[in-house]
Amino acid sequence: CVCDDCAVKKKCHCLVEICLMHPLDVVKTRFQIQRGKADPNNYKGLGDCFRTIFRAEGVYGFYKGILPPILAETPKRAVKFFTFEQYKKLLSFTLLSPGMALSVAGLGSGLTEALVVNPFEVVKVSLQANRDSFKVQPSSFAQARTIINTDGFGLRGLNKGLTSTLGRHGVFNMIYFGFYFNVKDAIPASQDPRLEFMRKFAIGLVSGTVSSCVNIPFDVAKSRIQGPQPVPGEIKYRSCFQTMALVYREEGYLALYKGLIPKIMRLGPGGAVMLLVYEYVSDWLQKNW
Repeated sequence: CVCDDCAVKKKCHCLVEICLMHPLDVVKTRFQIQRGKADPNNYKGLGDCFRTIFRAEGVYGFYKGILPPILAETPKRAVKFFTFEQYKKLLSFTLLSPGMALSVAGLGSGLTEALVVNPFEVVKVSLQANRDSFKVQPSSFAQARTIINTDGFGLRGLNKGLTSTLGRHGVFNMIYFGFYFNVKDAIPASQDPRLEFMRKFAIGLVSGTVSSCVNIPFDVAKSRIQGPQPVPGEIKYRSCFQTMALVYREEGYLALYKGLIPKIMRLGPGGAVMLLVYEYVSDWLQKNW
């Protein structure tokens, strides 16, 4: 019963986190898919983006595409942490140093996680990019059916942008887990529970922030591939590195960092909380099981 209660609380935590942070994800996607100042839908800044969405699409505009993350969150978190532990065990038999093994295990967990979440991401991004009123927008299931009926399940349909998603999650988890556990081991623990909590939270916050800064070019490429193409019927953004090169050539290197501020606002503290939950739940399971 205690274990069931713990699982319910964890699901509620995930749901609350998604509901609170999803507006930042919508804003991030809108920034990433806009193509420079020549884009007629160009946002002038973070505040302008929030105001424009609110005026044109209402409060519900900030929750476009929220169902796919809700559906994917439990399997996503389970895959992330379960595979991290399995890869960590496997790598303990190699000649890699403990610190490097943590990073490689993180990379493996990110690549595995990406395979699970990519179809959900395709549906989510296509809904977030839609500027129609929330009332006339198709549901998540209707959007998924449209994508499947038009382009199938493959790399042009429900799994388009897979390489970019692999890069995004692989790089993020590699730094996220590697940085957190290596730095945590290097900084002495405190006997004061409050100070120890703050120590772990601060390291997790920096870990999530650094990971977001490094992996965002993959995120931009993913949004461009999975979002609407500039000319309907013509595929401009085809693959991960082709998209990165094209964005760099046409819009400059800063365009590869579009949406960084809302991404950090979401994944900096969110990443810290996620690692703290993981650590405390792991400690509880080791003590009681």
